[in-house]
Amino acid sequence: MNDVRVAAVQFESVQGDKLANLEKIRWFAEQAAQRGVQMVVFPECCITGYWFLRKLSRYELGNLAEPVFTGPSSLVLADLAIRHGMTIGAGLVEAGEDGWCYNTYVVAMPDGRMRRHRKLQAFESDYIASGAEFTVFDTPQGFRAAVLICYDVNLIENVRITALMGAEVLLAPHQTGGCRTHNPHLMGAIDRRTWENRMLDPQTIRREILGEKGRGWLMRWLPSRAHDNGLFLVFANGIGVDDDEIRTGNSMILDPYGRILSETQEPAEEMVVAELCGDLLPHSTGRMWIQARRPELYRPLTIPTGLERNTRVLKLEE
Repeated sequence: MNDVRVAAVQFESVQGDKLANLEKIRWFAEQAAQRGVQMVVFPECCITGYWFLRKLSRYELGNLAEPVFTGPSSLVLADLAIRHGMTIGAGLVEAGEDGWCYNTYVVAMPDGRMRRHRKLQAFESDYIASGAEFTVFDTPQGFRAAVLICYDVNLIENVRITALMGAEVLLAPHQTGGCRTHNPHLMGAIDRRTWENRMLDPQTIRREILGEKGRGWLMRWLPSRAHDNGLFLVFANGIGVDDDEIRTGNSMILDPYGRILSETQEPAEEMVVAELCGDLLPHSTGRMWIQARRPELYRPLTIPTGLERNTRVLKLEE
């Protein structure tokens, strides 16, 4: 893997306003280019907005969705990638060729190529289908990338499969933290007044985004995905108001040992940048462990147990 300079961006999407959100993407892409960034990762559904999707009718969702590759948002990303000579990823609602909508992440590369990843564990709407393919590809910058969207990263099998497919850098766009839940040990909602009062009372919002509702929860599992699979991980999260929840940001870039190379702890729209050194990969702990695998023992992983349930049903019960 070549060394590469990457960035993760967090920003507050305007729900349903693709033009406004694309303007923010343009601005951050320009800032990234000025800092010599070769790949920039934006959050899940940052072009369309995210959590309000669950309230939309099939008709309303269809009006918001657009095709990838040929749609207007994809064309903007393609233009930015070519203009700035960087790989750019951002999320939207896709109007699929099969009539379904998808929570999709579009990656545009400076050589004109584009790839898409459809969220495997979609739960946002009855009208959004889950994808059925892993997305791993080579980039012009000389590394092999994978994309997993938010809940996709929760399942350890998903990340391991991308590593087995040769991924060296995992793009992990999210909209998480500050989620309502019935589970007293899992995140929890943040009072909107705390967010709106962040300039006058920065300590209170900082405690929320750095505590168990935000960074504290992330640090239980996010570094292990990088460490156990021997890959770099670029985590780009939403920040601020997301319909009736407050996203916690904490965007960060981790190395193959699960160490944080760069992160933001600010309750604000920000970009974090880090150099990924390819020399770290070959002897990282996760890479050595993968070599110790005994695939003949793992057949039970492919056999349904009867406990499997739809992600949307599980999320609604959370």
